[in-house]
Amino acid sequence: MTCKQRPSEAPPPTAPESNEPQDPWAPLRQLTAARIGLARCGASLATQPLLDFRLAHARARDAVHEPLDQARLVADLTELGLPVLAVASLVEDRQHYLMRPDLGRRLTADAEAALAPYGNREHDVVLVVADGLSARAVQSHARPLLAQVLPALGTEGWRIAPLVVARHGRVAIGDPIAAALGADIVAVLIGERPGLSAPDSMGAYLTWQPGPQSTDAERNCISNIRPEGIGYADAAFKLLHILRAIRSHRISGVRLKDDSDRLLIRDQ
Repeated sequence: MTCKQRPSEAPPPTAPESNEPQDPWAPLRQLTAARIGLARCGASLATQPLLDFRLAHARARDAVHEPLDQARLVADLTELGLPVLAVASLVEDRQHYLMRPDLGRRLTADAEAALAPYGNREHDVVLVVADGLSARAVQSHARPLLAQVLPALGTEGWRIAPLVVARHGRVAIGDPIAAALGADIVAVLIGERPGLSAPDSMGAYLTWQPGPQSTDAERNCISNIRPEGIGYADAAFKLLHILRAIRSHRISGVRLKDDSDRLLIRDQ
């Protein structure tokens, strides 16, 4: 220090340089839950990412086998102001559900009897909630989504059939439900196959005038409905937009272009 320098004017100390290399994947990890740039030990994963992978796999398996609490879901949906009907497919349990996909598309005789009293009316749409491969998904996300969709449909004058909760149901279980209730359109909210980053993802499948011969090519799909994926507000916007388009054009599936993403971007 010279005689002209005072202690307050001394240059600030510099931080010691770190010898650890910076992680080039860190910025991307802020944008996605995908597993990228995992640490390795030789030819194998390092311990921590390996444990994380096994935990995610266990959660996915648990979600597949977790049963639907149908009574609680019916009670939750009843608060939305519409009648709620509880039905079941021909599947006996979760193991049977995984082994016999065909039976998950067909209703029991008791289910058909429960729907029959409402079948003498004309409905524009029926909304079906099925457990699919993740009961946890519909248990968590069906009510918040429907709470935004149903008021909009009611304001627009849609004739809405009773809500239906289908236990051990596949996507196509909505077809006989729509036929029994005389609904032109069916929208099936269903738990999607759990992944290693999302054990609780819900999908929505929409079909115009479904019947026994309906195929997946005749359905429009909204996938990954959950707060960390497509949030409830955006999912409700897409669902309403597709419903309006199906009713307007009287088609669905690959013949109907879903341009709701473009509208969402334009409105932001």
